[in-house]
Amino acid sequence: MSSRPARQYSSFELQRQQLVALLSSRGIHDAQVLHAMSCIPREVFIPPALYTRAYEDSALPIDNRQTISQPYTVALMTQLLQVQAGQKILEIGTGSGYQAAVIAHLGAHVVSIERHAILSQKARTALQQLGYNVVCRIGDGTIGYREGGPYDGIIITAGAPDVPEPLAKQLAIGGRMIVPIGTLEEQRLYTVIRTGEETWKAEDVGPAKFVPLIGRSGWNE
Repeated sequence: MSSRPARQYSSFELQRQQLVALLSSRGIHDAQVLHAMSCIPREVFIPPALYTRAYEDSALPIDNRQTISQPYTVALMTQLLQVQAGQKILEIGTGSGYQAAVIAHLGAHVVSIERHAILSQKARTALQQLGYNVVCRIGDGTIGYREGGPYDGIIITAGAPDVPEPLAKQLAIGGRMIVPIGTLEEQRLYTVIRTGEETWKAEDVGPAKFVPLIGRSGWNE
């Protein structure tokens, strides 16, 4: 039996629709992304003590001093990724699993890497509960997962000092990477498109703030 209070559970549908309306008003125009976020219960991915805040447009704390990203950020990064059904998408930083759920809902085949085992395990449980077949791996996401590549899209949900070279090389030609780049305190969000065997182009989307990307091609722990 669910541990969610019945009154809260009954209100989540309305709260989801209100959140989607807010996202639309903030410039999220991809109808498929908005639909996905109207269907996915964000409360499944957060601690029970925070259920009443599930549909705030804000980041919330989860285990291991990590966060579930602000819904606007999830929607924006997914929209920038331009996900198509059947594509192979690599996510770096599984976190709560919510971002992976949104991408999987769009029909993509998702591989998600997380360095914290407890987060990966909890995310896998939540994703399975909702019927999303996401491949969850534990390890250093900054070096990627060559066995599943090349990828049509790569999404990095932590702030990097630069584009991780191993990930850039696992991107298919024409593929897109969404990555926050900057300092430990603040970053800029970039869309990186692989244009050839050794060529990429990048577009600055705007300011961002994420937890650090830790690993061989990221920040030292």
